[in-house]
Amino acid sequence: MSTAAAGAGTDNAIALAKIMVIDDSQTIRKTAETLLVKEGYAVITAADGFEALAKVADHEPDLIFIDIMMPRLDGYQACALIKNNARYAKTPVIMLSSKDGLFDRARGRIVGSDEYLTKPFTKDELIGAVRAHLGKKAG
Repeated sequence: MSTAAAGAGTDNAIALAKIMVIDDSQTIRKTAETLLVKEGYAVITAADGFEALAKVADHEPDLIFIDIMMPRLDGYQACALIKNNARYAKTPVIMLSSKDGLFDRARGRIVGSDEYLTKPFTKDELIGAVRAHLGKKAG
């Protein structure tokens, strides 16, 4: 299994990256986790923004996918808190939403998100976003 994980990515830094998926939908979390693990990434999941903030500090992910609509602490609020922390300000945050409106995208940019993916996302969209942002970070 470790051989498959090591060979999955073109760059070892990318292949061994830690990615966090924050979504109140267990189905979305599991789908994203399965796709990412198959590509050789380590995955941390959280069901809402509060759980995510604790896990960000514990695991220091290289990239974060975050749903917008969640109970207790929504994606916009959680993204703003992550990006306003100097330690995580450069960590790419990609918003996930079933809404594809201009307002939602603009609001995501205002709180510091690096990209916006509309649900349901495809494997290619998910992996493409990871590679695009981790490539930027590594360079």
